[in-house]
Amino acid sequence: MFGTVTVIELDVQCASSGAVPDEADLRRWCALALRQRKGDSELTIRLVDEEEGRELNHTWRQKDYATNVLSFPADVPDELLDIPLLGDLVICVPVVEREAVEQGKALPAHWAHLVIHGCLHLLGYDHIEDDEAEEMEGLERQLLAELGHADPYATE
Repeated sequence: MFGTVTVIELDVQCASSGAVPDEADLRRWCALALRQRKGDSELTIRLVDEEEGRELNHTWRQKDYATNVLSFPADVPDELLDIPLLGDLVICVPVVEREAVEQGKALPAHWAHLVIHGCLHLLGYDHIEDDEAEEMEGLERQLLAELGHADPYATE
């Protein structure tokens, strides 16, 4: 007997002049983060430069700077949709590149972390409360370890 195959419909929108991961890597990182979800998933990843990242962060979070990843979960009851819409991620390419250098992380590992982090937000994980942060960060550590990446929260 074969297991159920879930489909991830991924729309990648590149609105950045920076170097970005290829779609196969983005898809692999999403699949890893979303494997706990039963059923198919549809999401968009928009890769942006700082101006758009700052504008979106200001509009949606009232913070006047570009951040690494913004998650926009689809807030529509499943019964109203005929597609498995999960939501959108907006990732600011220059911020990701700068953070990787500042934090001494390999760029592919940092990209994987932020895509996984954003996907977990789309699934409802959060890090506002300490216990929620502990659960989310533990899952991120586990998934990144499966990819062969170091603990993104380790401090030296």
